[in-house]
Amino acid sequence: MMSGDPVLPKDDAPVEGEAAALLRVRGLTATFEGHGHRVPALRGIDFEVGRAESVGFVGESGSGKSVTARSVLGLEPEGSTIERTGSVLFNGRELLGLSDKQMQDIRGRQVGMVFQDPMTSLNPVLTIGDQIDDMLRRHRGWSRRAARSRTVELLDLVGIREPAQRANDHPHQFSGGMRQRVLIAVAVSCEPELLIADEPTTALDVTVQAQILRLLIRLREELGMSLMLITHDFGVIAGMVDRVYVMYRGEVVESGSVDAIMHSPREDYTKALIQAVPRIELPEGT
Repeated sequence: MMSGDPVLPKDDAPVEGEAAALLRVRGLTATFEGHGHRVPALRGIDFEVGRAESVGFVGESGSGKSVTARSVLGLEPEGSTIERTGSVLFNGRELLGLSDKQMQDIRGRQVGMVFQDPMTSLNPVLTIGDQIDDMLRRHRGWSRRAARSRTVELLDLVGIREPAQRANDHPHQFSGGMRQRVLIAVAVSCEPELLIADEPTTALDVTVQAQILRLLIRLREELGMSLMLITHDFGVIAGMVDRVYVMYRGEVVESGSVDAIMHSPREDYTKALIQAVPRIELPEGT
C-alpha cells in the first residue's frame, strides 16, 4: 500500500480486505528526542506484510529501515527515546500504546528478530544453549529438559554440527557465520508468525552471506513465516522477497513487486541504489 491511505483508529477491528495482512502499518512516525532536540526518523510511512509473504526494505544507512523494524516491536534505541504516532496492526491488534510487558509477550513468541551484528547480539557469559532455552521457557513455559531438547533440534535446523555439544559452548567459540545462525535459531525458536531480519549478513564474507540468505529462505518455507528483510543492498533481496519498499529520509518513496522495482524503477533514488550493486562485467572485446 502507498501513502495517502487513511490511518485506522487504534481501537477499530480490521475492515474487509485487511484479513490477509499479518502486519499493517499506517501513518507511522517516529521522532528521536534528546538533549533538547527532536529529530524525525520516520515521516508517516505506510506498508503491510501479508501472511507467509516476504517483503524487503531497502535504503541507505539512515533512511529509517531499522527504526521501522524497531518501531514494530516497540524497541527503544540505547540512550534515546522515541515518540511514535500512527497505527501498527499485527493480527488485527494495535501495538502502539501497549505496555512493555505486553510487548514482551509478542516479541519472540509472535514476532522474531535477527539483529544486525552477530558479534554483539549474544550474551557473552551464557552458553548459546542457555540463551535459546530461556526463550522457550519464558514464552512456552517448557521445562528445562524439554527446552534443551528443542534447542538441540533448532541448532541442527540452522545447520550447526554436533548441536548437543555446541549448545554448551559460549558465543566466542563460534565464527561470525555460526553466531548468526545461532541468532536465527533464537529468533525462530517459538515459531513466530513474522521474522524481521535487520541486515542479517552484516560483517559476513560473501560465501557466508549466501549461506545465511539460503537458510532464511528455507526456514520461511518450512515454518510458514512471513519475512521482513531489511538491507541497503538490492543484490541481497533480488531472490529473497516478493515485494520491496524503498526508503529515503524516513519515507517510503517507491514500492512494488521485486521484479517491477528491479527492472522498471520510477524514482532516481531507486535507480541509483540498483546501479550501486557491484557487477562483474568483462571489458568490451574480450
